[in-house]
Amino acid sequence: MSHSVLAGVDGSERSSAAADWAAREAALRGVPLRLCHASSPLPGTAGDTLRHVGARKLQRVVAELGERYPDLEVRGEQADDAPDSALLAAARDAGLLVIGTRGTGGFDGLAVGSVALRVAAAAPCPVVLVPQPSGTFGEGTRLARAMSQVVAGFDAHHPVSEVADFAFSVAAAHTAHLRVVQAWALPAESVSPRTLVVTAEDRATWEDQEVLQLSDALRAWQEKYPRVTVRTDVVLLHPAEALLNTSRSADLLVVGRRADPSAAEGRLGPVTHAVLHHARCPVAVVPHPDDGRS
Repeated sequence: MSHSVLAGVDGSERSSAAADWAAREAALRGVPLRLCHASSPLPGTAGDTLRHVGARKLQRVVAELGERYPDLEVRGEQADDAPDSALLAAARDAGLLVIGTRGTGGFDGLAVGSVALRVAAAAPCPVVLVPQPSGTFGEGTRLARAMSQVVAGFDAHHPVSEVADFAFSVAAAHTAHLRVVQAWALPAESVSPRTLVVTAEDRATWEDQEVLQLSDALRAWQEKYPRVTVRTDVVLLHPAEALLNTSRSADLLVVGRRADPSAAEGRLGPVTHAVLHHARCPVAVVPHPDDGRS
């Protein structure tokens, strides 16, 4: 957690919420906060006006966060590039990137914008996407409230250390409880056309095996972070449904990124994509080590 925290700002309410969330995280980590405003270059006076407006937005957010977090080093950066390209370039030197789920573009009812999706799918560092705040962003309001519960999606059959380490480290830093969720399905042979019924005994046996495998997979991180209180949930549901159900009372939901290798620009996997569109809490997307973009 020694690298800076980077946040994208564009003047929207969601980006203000993301910047406040990022500021609190940077202050907790003891690292600088970098605020990036980007806009595609335009020729002539239109481009000059756009840059001037962007600079004013950036200066305003830097000043507001400086007042809220007086001990935090806040830097403003302006880029003449498409927002997704600028954020991905700036994220190369960041330990965490925080953005709103939607910016000033798009249409009413759009849950996650195209920039957020592209950045979440390709950033080299973990990305936290902050949804529309329920309250009004203003003086005295703390959109980035203290965390009490972190929820992490985990697959003990294919454990990814980066996902577990991020979730445990955040829970430890915030003195929050960690809830690790693993979704499972009945073995394929048990639901074949020849099988008329699955007995309660068989289901209990399979579930016990899942619980044991998850416990074994998490042991190393529980030893590394002994002060983190961990609760494990093994549920017979689709992974996206399991995560969304358990995230209703969460302050942060942590998922892994398994991008689609067949897509030229990379696409998020279906579970992460569904979570981003329906979660009502901030979602952290952590790159997998086998993802070519990470």
